Amino acid sequence: MEHTEEDTVPLHRPDAPGWSPFAPPGANHGHSAPPEVNEQYHASSEVQDQHDSEDLMNQPYSAGHESIRNPRQSDHVPSAPPPPATPVPGPASYDAPPAQYEAPQTGGDGWPVPQEAAEEGWQVPPVPVDHQVGAPPAPAPRHVPVPVFPDHTGALERIGVTADDFSSRRVVPPRPPVAETGLRGALHRFSLGMVALPPGPRERARQRAVDTVRRNFGGLRQITVVNPKGGAGKTVAVLMLAMTFGRHRGGYVLAWDNNETQGTLGMRAQQDFHVRTVRDLLRDLDHFRGPTGRIGDLSQYVRAQGGAMFDVLASDESATAGEMLTAQSFGDLREAVSRFYKLIVVDTGNNVRAANWQAAIDATDQLVVTMSARNDSAETAARMLDHLEQTGRRDLVRGAVSVVSMPAHRKDVDLPAVQRHFAARTRSVLLAPYEKLLDSGEPIRYDSLSKASSAAWLRISSAVAEGL
Repeated sequence: MEHTEEDTVPLHRPDAPGWSPFAPPGANHGHSAPPEVNEQYHASSEVQDQHDSEDLMNQPYSAGHESIRNPRQSDHVPSAPPPPATPVPGPASYDAPPAQYEAPQTGGDGWPVPQEAAEEGWQVPPVPVDHQVGAPPAPAPRHVPVPVFPDHTGALERIGVTADDFSSRRVVPPRPPVAETGLRGALHRFSLGMVALPPGPRERARQRAVDTVRRNFGGLRQITVVNPKGGAGKTVAVLMLAMTFGRHRGGYVLAWDNNETQGTLGMRAQQDFHVRTVRDLLRDLDHFRGPTGRIGDLSQYVRAQGGAMFDVLASDESATAGEMLTAQSFGDLREAVSRFYKLIVVDTGNNVRAANWQAAIDATDQLVVTMSARNDSAETAARMLDHLEQTGRRDLVRGAVSVVSMPAHRKDVDLPAVQRHFAARTRSVLLAPYEKLLDSGEPIRYDSLSKASSAAWLRISSAVAEGL
């Protein structure tokens, strides 16, 4: 064992005057023992160190021992080995890190975390406070990174989480449909919900028609009902279409009588607290062109239909009215009402050469051709389609929906011939069953309609909505 010069000072002579254990190296030389005493101390110290070393080598050691005995002291000191020295490249100083030096990413125990482990999602514990940036980097032993556990912050969330991921929890899968009508629906009600059967084919078809009527059309749409012959069912078709769309879409539907003279739409609709017509609205149209126009003010000119959830703009009901409506008048009225309604169903007159009739056709999104199941009514409608095709409206005719109103008795009715002709020229042909309430000429009581009529006009409205 090697000894320093301090070991030869009178450390074994506490009575030496002026000696201090806290003095700097060499300060106690003046108080050292004579040379012969030091030589004797060296000899005895070497013998004692040899015996202590042999005892230490012969002492059993296990991994659980936390300290070893110092042969020169009576207490114990920790046995942790000093950290290995890290070679410093070059004479550079670590007082300030160079610009190209980048501190390695370290874990909680001070060891650097391998780059491939950090890329795989291992969580890096915080850097200890005593690890200064300017200090030399610690050696990189073979270190196994600590995996991320579920109780760590952010462990269960992937990188790049957005608000859409958080809001997606509101998406709830739809429940399987349950029958509400027919025998299946009655069984569901009587069992207090214990028996839940799926809807039958008829109920599923009805629900598909309702969904088609309710879908968003993406803007204002206009349905125009035409047939130059009187008594072809135009007014009834306008009211039934407006009622079906209004009930299933929640309003914002207008039925507009665009007859050039005297129409009957206001007579067949439910009456309101006023009798104003399209002429009155045309006179006061300047009030609705600016930003001051409100739908509440428009209620003084249209007639609300109550539970049917649509409004009626009636034509002039006086036989002694002034001039007929022009194309400019139709355009001004349409621009005003389009601010308050999403769907407009237009009833037309019997003169295809009238300016307002032609203006309504030009603004049409879906054409509906009505007729009774009689040869004269069907032939008039067919000649009108010829006129539209000759004036460059062939696409409007091809996408039209033909509605055949059935009479009370089918005697002398050539229905197959009518269906074949209009099926070849228009998109679809549908039948409207006979309804005495609709054939009476009185204001229509919408709640008194039969289920057959309501179901038939729902199918017709669904076919019309497919073209919007």
